[in-house]
Amino acid sequence: MADASRRNHSSASPFEPLYGYSRAVRVGRRIDVAGCAPIEPDGSSTPGDAGAQAARCLAIIGEALEALGGSFADVVRTRMYITDAADADRVGHAHGAIFKDIRPAATMIVIPALIRPEWKVEIEAEAILPDSPA
Repeated sequence: MADASRRNHSSASPFEPLYGYSRAVRVGRRIDVAGCAPIEPDGSSTPGDAGAQAARCLAIIGEALEALGGSFADVVRTRMYITDAADADRVGHAHGAIFKDIRPAATMIVIPALIRPEWKVEIEAEAILPDSPA
């Protein structure tokens, strides 16, 4: 039986309908945002270095959180997947621009590749919304 509190959110990613997933899912106070790659609204890849791509990934995360009633302030965990360790500072600074005062638990992992060869980073997030006022 499906959870009545479950809400799915989709984005412009061409992979969501093909691969059978949602950009983000909210169940109760929890929001999980799938790995966000640097994809523009038209489906093209975000140009630029890993920092610019990370900023786009984070913008997609922000849009998904907002669509499900959350915000960056609710994020408790992020995971950053990068394809080159030399990009760690660029990606880290983009992450810090959003999360410097929030400071979620975060992991950065170097992986061999992402789905598109021009992608340098993919980021996912988990959020827990505050309790509703009584």
